[in-house]
Amino acid sequence: MTNNASARLFGIAVAAASVMGLLLVLPGVAAAGNRASTVTVTAGKPSEFRFQLSTKSVDHGPVTFKIKDGGQIPHDFEICASAKGGTANACEGKTTKMLSPGASTTLTYTFKTRGTYEYLCTVPGHAASGMKGDLKVT
Repeated sequence: MTNNASARLFGIAVAAASVMGLLLVLPGVAAAGNRASTVTVTAGKPSEFRFQLSTKSVDHGPVTFKIKDGGQIPHDFEICASAKGGTANACEGKTTKMLSPGASTTLTYTFKTRGTYEYLCTVPGHAASGMKGDLKVT
C-alpha cells in the first residue's frame, strides 16, 4: 500500500470515528423530532378533585398520557381539542374511559399546533370543583 492510500484510509477512519463520537455524545439530537412525549397523570391527587401531572409543558406532536385514578371515586381525563386554555368545565376533545379507583389507562393525542390546551375530568361537577388545568404545548 502506498503512503497516499494509507493517508486516505487514515483520513476516512478519523472521519468515521468523529461521526460515531458525535452520535454517542448527542444521542437525543438525531431522534428529538421523532420521539413522543410521555406525561404521567394521577387523577384524584393531591386531593380528590385535582390532577397531578409529571409535567405541565410538552413539545407539539404525539404525546402519550399514562393516567391512573389515585382517588377514591371514578374519574376520567380529557384533552380539549383547541388551544384555548382557560377555565371551561366542558370541551370537545379526546377522553379516556371512566377509571375506577386504582385503575390505569393510556391516551395518545397529537398536538398539531402550539398553545395552551385545557385538560379536565368530564364527570358531572368534577371540573367545576377544580379538576382541570392547562397544558402548555411548545
